[in-house]
Amino acid sequence: MRHYISDLKDLVGQTVELKGWAYNTRSSGKVKFLEIRDGTGIVPCILFKGECEDSALEVFEGVTQECTVKVTGVVRKHPKQENVFEVGLKTLELLAPSPNYPISPKDHGTDFLMENRHLWLRSRRQHAILRIRHEIVQAVRDFFDGRGFTLTDAPIFTPSACEGTSNLFETKYFDEKMYLSQSGQLYLEATAAALGKVYCFGPTFRAEKSKTRRHLIEFWMVEPEVAFNDMYDNMELAEQFVEYIVQRTMKNRAEELKVLERDLSKLAVIKAPFPRLHYTEAAQMVKKENAEFNIGDDFGGADETIISSKYERPVFVHHYPQAVKAFYMKEDPKEPGFAMGCDLLATEGYGEIIGGGQREESIEKLMTKIKEHNLREEDFKWYLDLRRYGSFPHSGFGLGIERTVAWICGLPHVRETIPFPRLYGRSYP
Repeated sequence: MRHYISDLKDLVGQTVELKGWAYNTRSSGKVKFLEIRDGTGIVPCILFKGECEDSALEVFEGVTQECTVKVTGVVRKHPKQENVFEVGLKTLELLAPSPNYPISPKDHGTDFLMENRHLWLRSRRQHAILRIRHEIVQAVRDFFDGRGFTLTDAPIFTPSACEGTSNLFETKYFDEKMYLSQSGQLYLEATAAALGKVYCFGPTFRAEKSKTRRHLIEFWMVEPEVAFNDMYDNMELAEQFVEYIVQRTMKNRAEELKVLERDLSKLAVIKAPFPRLHYTEAAQMVKKENAEFNIGDDFGGADETIISSKYERPVFVHHYPQAVKAFYMKEDPKEPGFAMGCDLLATEGYGEIIGGGQREESIEKLMTKIKEHNLREEDFKWYLDLRRYGSFPHSGFGLGIERTVAWICGLPHVRETIPFPRLYGRSYP
């Protein structure tokens, strides 16, 4: 019967069969050491003459990094380390060779590793990151599903842009011109009118020629939308959501975070409520350290770092100038010129991980904004219908999975947060 490395803690004293890949080998006199991995973990296997078959020692001499192997042996506790297990091998079989594996234990440059991303994924570090990503994705679904939200995914092909066409990928849809989606929000507003509390979760695309550590061309985003929520309800939902993701990941993926040498004290304090800043207050904060910043402009990455560095928890910035926000953002009637939008800036300089706010529910105001943004009203006929037939206040936000993974893992760049990143200037493999 085949077993998995993750199950070995429950199989001490039993003979098991494992299939996987050779991760590392070394010899010490009559003792041979073979580390194998099977996707669920890595386990040391010991070959000792007299305890294993002679053929296993012969096969060991031909084992190279990442060759495929099958082993049988007895599970036992590690003699020196608690909660660590090893296998005393009886047999070793080579199933497939791996000559001249290109990613050796020595240091490699980033370009080389990205060219070999399909193999780099096998490393201990990348394994840990992808496990954490899986946990975060699962936490996203559990959070919303457990609170009565309905998943209503939005289309990837869209006939119009929700924030202008300058950073969208244009494509052909038979004889029509279409765009790859930059957000599912507009469609979620329609399903929120039907179901009240909804979310979508899928890939989005931004045609930005940016090479910063925070940007991907294709990334995954989760977007909730809630009928009758205002901007303040929206911030409360967002902070509960982020707290849940961080604390659950710390609890369930402690070993993976340890592999990444993540400072857990930075994550332990991520609990609601989060501090909240009006844009004008945040802008003054930035101006003190960045004299070139013009109050009224949107914040760049360096500006966001200035703001977030003042806090040990993520910080909301709300009431941005209406001029820097999308056409659908509601203007605060109590503060003309300011939108009821809110961004959540992560700690440690990781920048915006959430953007959202309250939507404009007035059809007259929305039509005016569409014209002001030089958008075609006919492209938004269906969207205007949402205000024409039973308009209602509503709010939502989008959280980027890759930036969130980078932040929780403490990674220097988002390129390691997704199995096959699409970056400006790189689309291989």
